[in-house]
Amino acid sequence: MNTRPNILFIMTDDHASQALSCYGSRVNRTPQLDRIANEGVRFNHCYVTNSICTPSRATILTGTHNHINRVTTLRTHLDNRLPNVAKHLRSGGYQTAMVGKWHLGEGPAHCPTGFDYWSVIPGQGLYHDPVFIELGEEIVEPGYVTDITTDKCLQWLERRDPNKPFFLMCHHKAPHRPWDPKPEHRSLYTDPIPTPDSFEDDYRNRAGAAEAARMRVARDMTYDDLDLVELPESPGKREIGGAGRTIPFPEDDRLDGFSLRCRNTGEMFTFKTQAELKRFKYQRYMQKYLQCVHSIDENVGRLLDWLDANGLADNTLVVYTSDQGFFLGEHGWFDKRFIYDESFRMPFLVRYPPLVKPGSTCEAMASNVDFAQTFLDVAGLPQPNYMQGRSLKPLLHGTVPDDWTDLAYHRYWMNQDDCHNAYAHYGIRTHEFKIIYWYNQDCGEPGARPGTGQPEWELFDLRKDPLELRNVYHDPAYAETVALMTAKLEAEMLRIGDTPMH
Repeated sequence: MNTRPNILFIMTDDHASQALSCYGSRVNRTPQLDRIANEGVRFNHCYVTNSICTPSRATILTGTHNHINRVTTLRTHLDNRLPNVAKHLRSGGYQTAMVGKWHLGEGPAHCPTGFDYWSVIPGQGLYHDPVFIELGEEIVEPGYVTDITTDKCLQWLERRDPNKPFFLMCHHKAPHRPWDPKPEHRSLYTDPIPTPDSFEDDYRNRAGAAEAARMRVARDMTYDDLDLVELPESPGKREIGGAGRTIPFPEDDRLDGFSLRCRNTGEMFTFKTQAELKRFKYQRYMQKYLQCVHSIDENVGRLLDWLDANGLADNTLVVYTSDQGFFLGEHGWFDKRFIYDESFRMPFLVRYPPLVKPGSTCEAMASNVDFAQTFLDVAGLPQPNYMQGRSLKPLLHGTVPDDWTDLAYHRYWMNQDDCHNAYAHYGIRTHEFKIIYWYNQDCGEPGARPGTGQPEWELFDLRKDPLELRNVYHDPAYAETVALMTAKLEAEMLRIGDTPMH
């Protein structure tokens, strides 16, 4: 009979902390995810090292920053010859499985390694009747992707060897765009959804990166994102640069009957003003996003119920997270990429009865680079010295070591990408301040472009300005803070071996 702890790692794509009720959501309820928080610990300061899907996943698997594992952008894929946490666990006697979204490349050089079983969706995958690559074989699975991913996890759990501990990575596609909910959930969240306090951000008092980004709900969201078709009699369409996708946003303030139709239902929508269209786009975005999250919540409940029914809940470390945060209208945006908090912060919930006090919270800094070492530590296995994080195990039982870090580091490499025009940058966050260097240059990374503007610095006083609306980097009153935070940033880059830009 196995007595070593099992590990169930559940990760979604683009699930913002502010869309979980255990994090105080104003927009939805997530009762099954709340079970993990209520029976475990909620981390309030867990951050991603690079707020984009592929690099985050590489960091989680390898326990290294992206300049080490070389997965810096969406176009750089993981060399599967590298060591990873699954390989270490398997060599330590664990059964290992990976199910769902992989997004680290395809083919023999990039497919999952270190797993006894894997079944992953190629690329971004489909919500309905998705293709899975299972141990190298392509299979079309009828149904809804969130349900299918959970089905495959449960099937593997049923046929595993019960005498060995397991490590299962359950990676959901949802709620990644374009948001395509399960048909029976399309009637949910139809009541008006409140807009965030910074929804009408005008990007003043900030570096140029904020205004330059093409992530605005009002301007940059596409027809495909919202499952809409513009009617022929409506005004002309504009193109979003490079991506070749049309967006329903005529320039004139008076729209004079601008009309859209829902592709799925045929429902018609007509608008008279830009303000009316903007509100509609936000509501529709949030409805579809939250409907996709609803399926996640239901399926997390299925996994938790299976652990209960099989007597494994007390001996299984259950982790729920997302590969990064997401903007849900904050600063008027959707998407991620930035070090601003809504994108930078990851939800991170852990349940493990032998260590974790139910209903506890953790305010200490944590990062996705810490996950691999945490799994190995809980499993009682050595933590290799090439990994760059630190085990979170002490934090699970409420102990914060005296030498615990007071900061989280972030670096985004894809300068002025075709889709969202986000500027390359790096920076750190402490509990009180955040400093960002927008170097806005091509480092030779795939998907990056030469910068078109001068580098800029930002400093935010998070105590007085939690919404990050006022850059105080050039304020003389913050000169000492600028010097201190700059020194901290330089020291952290030196510690992890990342290269500053000048």
